[in-house]
Amino acid sequence: MRVLLLGANGYLGRFVADRLLADPAVQLTALGRGDDADVRFDLATGSPGALTRFLDAVHPGVVVNCAGATRGGARELTRHNTVAVATVCEALRRSGCGARLVQIGCASEYGPSQPGSSTAEDAVPRPGGPYGVSKLAATELVLGSGLDAIVLRVFSPVGPGTPAGSPLGRLAEAMRRAMQSGDGELKLGGLGVQRDFVDVRDVARAVHAASLSAAQGVVNIGTGRSVKLRDAAAVLARVAGYAGALHELDGPPVLRPGLIGSPRSGEAAMEHLATPSPYPDGCGSWQQADVRTARDRLGWRPRINLEESLADIWMEAACRI
Repeated sequence: MRVLLLGANGYLGRFVADRLLADPAVQLTALGRGDDADVRFDLATGSPGALTRFLDAVHPGVVVNCAGATRGGARELTRHNTVAVATVCEALRRSGCGARLVQIGCASEYGPSQPGSSTAEDAVPRPGGPYGVSKLAATELVLGSGLDAIVLRVFSPVGPGTPAGSPLGRLAEAMRRAMQSGDGELKLGGLGVQRDFVDVRDVARAVHAASLSAAQGVVNIGTGRSVKLRDAAAVLARVAGYAGALHELDGPPVLRPGLIGSPRSGEAAMEHLATPSPYPDGCGSWQQADVRTARDRLGWRPRINLEESLADIWMEAACRI
C-alpha cells in the first residue's frame, strides 16, 4: 500500500509516520514544508494543480492529512486548516489515483459539552473558537467532497512530544523547575477543566486502522473517559517523584511590580509559569468522547493509560537543561 503522508513532521504526524513505517506492507512518502520531507510542498499556498500532478506521479492508495496549525489568528488558522484541506480535496478530485483520504480532525469542532455527557459523532458541532471553526470547515469540505474519506476527530492527545506550550507541557515544565530549585510547593491554576486524554501513539494506531478500513464519515478517537486536569497534575507529581504540596489557585497570579528585578523575581516568574491558562480549545469545562464507532468500525481501542503518557511527558521535561 502506497501512502502519502501530509504533515509528517508535526506532533501527530511523527507518530503516524513511525506507525506506518512499521508496517512492511506500506510504502510511505512524506510531503511537507520542511527540508526533511520527501517532497517539499506548502498546502496553504500551493495550487491544487501542482498537487494533482504529484498525486498522478506517485499514485498513492491512501492520503493521510496530519498537516495544520493549532495556534495563531483566525486568518492563519483558516489558511492552514481550511484552505489547505480544500487544496487536498480538489487535487484528489482531479487526480486519477482514486486515493482514500484520512483527515485528522479534532474535538474542538464540537465545542463545549454538557458535564457528564459523552459526545457522539452525531452531535451538532458548536466550536467555541477560531481553531475549532477552521477545523470544522475542513471536515465539512472533506465530507462534501465525494471522495472515499474518513475524518478522525481526535480528542486531547498526550504523550511523548507533547508541546511545551500545551497545558500539560507547561505543567511538567513548572514541576521540573520547582524540583530543580527545591521549591516545596507548587501553585497551579486553571485545573478545573476535564478532558478526554488519548495517547498520541494510540492516535497513530487509529490512523493506521482507518487507512486499511472502508469506514467513512466522522469517527471519534478518545478514551471515553474524562479526567480533571488537577488529577492529571497529581499523577504527574507521583511519576516525577515530586513530594511538594500542590496548591490550586482560583485565578491567575499577578506579578507585583515590586518583585520585578528583585532577588525574588525568579520565584514570582515561577509562580506565573506554574499557572496554566484555560485550555485554548474553546471547549469549556468538560469533554468526553463516545468511542463506540471507533471500536465497531475500525476495531480500535486505546491501549496506553494516562499514567504512562504522563510519565513520557515527564521524561522529556526532566531531560531539558
